[in-house]
Amino acid sequence: MDETAVAPIRVALVDDQQLVRAGFRMVIDSQPDLTVVVEASDGEQGLRELAATGADVVLMDVQMPHLDGIEATRRLTAHPDSPKVVVLTTFENDEYVMSAISAGASGFLLKDVPPEQLLDAIRTVHSGDAVIEARSTRKLLQHVGPLLSRSTPPTLPEELTPREVEVLEAMAHGLSNSEIAAKLVVSEATVKTHVGRVLSKTGSRDRVQAVVFAFQIGLVRPQDLLGSG
Repeated sequence: MDETAVAPIRVALVDDQQLVRAGFRMVIDSQPDLTVVVEASDGEQGLRELAATGADVVLMDVQMPHLDGIEATRRLTAHPDSPKVVVLTTFENDEYVMSAISAGASGFLLKDVPPEQLLDAIRTVHSGDAVIEARSTRKLLQHVGPLLSRSTPPTLPEELTPREVEVLEAMAHGLSNSEIAAKLVVSEATVKTHVGRVLSKTGSRDRVQAVVFAFQIGLVRPQDLLGSG
């Protein structure tokens, strides 16, 4: 389908740095299938603007005045049919990143991400196939691994089939549905079915939570990704 023939993906930018917003807006608005519909400099303003305008994907900074990105994400995702939230981070505040994901964020991006990766991330998150790229997954887990180990780890649900465990492991390595299909020699439609069952059986809201779950139970370790990406 021609991307220009469908309604563009509506993006909101919530960041207290005007230059960051301006740079992201320039990149996003250069694409025919994307458009920035909301800009806000803090979480409170972001929630007000989103309530009035709405959006499909929100790029959310973590540290902002008045209301930080974690609480703003929690309030936003508490509503049904809420937009997908992608956290913007420099990986300098690991606990903030994990808290934001726990609050409902569907992914994360480095603030200095190359333009093409920013655009790809918005599109994949919007499609519901929010993939954490392997290099980013490794960097995140290397930083937050100790945080994950502070609490009692969950256990692998007994109802997960061996094939679903394989799919979960592949997801944790940052593979997309098409890559998983090629790896397991099955159709992409079959993979989508498996992913849906994995999310349901592990109680994961999205792929990000499933990846964190895979690391929490020890199915995948940061060092397992050393050869990835």
